[in-house]
Order: sequence, then structure tokens, then C-alpha cells
Amino acid sequence: MSRWLVAVSQKLEPLYQRMHDLLLQQPVLWADDKTVGTVLDSSAGPVRGESQGCDSQTTLKVIESEKSKSYMWVYGCGGDKPPPDSTSPPNIALYDYQDGRGGVHPKDFLKGYRGPLQVDGYQGYEQTEATLAGCWAHARRKFVDAKTVQGKKKTGKADAAIAFIQKLYRVERLMVDKSAQERLHARQTKSTVVMSNFKMWLDNQLTQVPPTSVLGKAVQYTLNQWSKLQVYLTDGRINIDNNRAERAIKPFVIGRKAWLFANTHGGADASAVLYSLVETAKANDLQPIDYLMSLFEQWPLIKSDDDINHLLPWNIEFTH
Repeated sequence: MSRWLVAVSQKLEPLYQRMHDLLLQQPVLWADDKTVGTVLDSSAGPVRGESQGCDSQTTLKVIESEKSKSYMWVYGCGGDKPPPDSTSPPNIALYDYQDGRGGVHPKDFLKGYRGPLQVDGYQGYEQTEATLAGCWAHARRKFVDAKTVQGKKKTGKADAAIAFIQKLYRVERLMVDKSAQERLHARQTKSTVVMSNFKMWLDNQLTQVPPTSVLGKAVQYTLNQWSKLQVYLTDGRINIDNNRAERAIKPFVIGRKAWLFANTHGGADASAVLYSLVETAKANDLQPIDYLMSLFEQWPLIKSDDDINHLLPWNIEFTH
């Protein structure tokens, strides 16, 4: 069965590549990554685009250290539900398996993309050509950790920081159903004031809070990320946080608890393609089984590259 899935993913590679091409044309992207346990060596199965030697014998090696773990990256655009009109960018979630976490991987995958890219604080994204937008959810978690250290029912500086961030999210909640232009206006008239006051508060804490404390690290993290955390103020299409990417990677994390590891490079790569199709279908409000059945029935009938466009999740016509 594993070989069947690998074979199917290789057949559908052109569809994956078409989605990749379309992704790089979108105005705003997001990204995240998670580890994937593997049992393989460098010869264990082909990667996408290479021929598959199903009958070859592979010497298996259990990955033992954190440095040798593989990673599943996810890149995407849009939200969890279909856009309100046909002129809006489609919802896409693409997974990419790599045997490391080096910045070269997002650099290669996003080659040519120079728009906003919403990410966490991982420095590897600095190698891309994108304008990095920070994640306020990550910053908030740092202060929530600091609040935990304060002790139960105690109010301290961590609460003050969380209150600033909550004000930023309050603006977003009021604008959730508004246009990008309306959201941008609200941010520039309301959120900028909150951030200006928060920045002054953070600067003051540098001389008042031990840098090695949990609160001190939260303050330093937020200041280090400040230029990226401000990017969402410049474009109403950018989210305040990277939660959409985290939701996109969650199905993989849940699956990983069941299947534990990938056996070969080819198997992990196949997972990337199939997860991409399933999660993109779900993001466009399709039942994955309906999409896949129609896709498998129509795929043998394609005669040109243009036909592939008709099989994209937001374009496909169901055959049953």
C-alpha cells in the first residue's frame, strides 16, 4: 500500500507543481514547520521528480539526534474557508518534506517571491526574498509563560504586556468581516497607537527586568521581532499572527502521533504531496474523499498542461 501511495503522489506531481506556481503569485503567504521522525539513510527512496526503485534493498538507520531529524514544512495562502468571491486569491496549503531545517529550504521553495511572508521567529526565513511578518501569538505566549512564573492570582508586569497585546487583537476581532482596506484603516488609526505605547513600555523594562528571567526573555524576544511584528500594520491582507499556518500543520502533527515516522525519503515526500491535496481541498470547503475520487477519475483524461487547471480544488467538477 505504501508503494501505491508513493506511485500516486508521483503521478500527481504536475498538479502539486501547478499549485506551487500559483502559490508564488499570491499577495501574502504564510509558513511553518514541524519535525518528522524517520527511519532511513540517504539512499532510502526517491524524492519527488526522481524515479522510484521499489525493489531495491535499503539499509535502514534510526535517526537518533535532534540534528538529524527531518522536517515537514507547510507554505500557504488564504484562510480556512473559501474566499467570498472569485476575484480573491484561492486557499492553498502546500507541504514540503526536507531532511533538515536550514534556511536554504524556504529560500528554494519560495524562490522569486518578494511579498509578505507570515512566520514565527525562526531565523532561517531570513534567507528568503520575502518581507517577513511576525506573529503576535508567539509574542503573547512568551508573556503568558512569564505570567505563569508570577504565580496564581498574582498580577505583575506580564499582565501589563498581555493587556497591550489583547488590545491589538480586539481591533482585529472588530474587523474580522471587513475588507482589507477597512482593516488597514483600523490598524493605522488604532493599533499603531497601542503598539507605540507598548514599545515604550518594553524599552523601559530593559533596565528593570533581569534579562535571563522568563519575563526578560519575553521582552527581548518581542523587541527583537518588533520590525516584523509591525509589518501587519502596512497591509490589511496580512494576519496579526501565524495561527493559520499552525492550523495547517496540525493535521500532520495529529497524523504523526498515529504513524510515528516515515520509513523512506520517498514515503515522506509522498506524504507531502497527498497532505497538500487533502488540506487544500478542505480549505476550499470540499470533502477530501469527493475531491480525490473525482481527481483520480479525471486525471488519466488530461491531454495538456492547461487541463491541470481544471483539476485544482477550487476548479474541479465532481464526477459523482
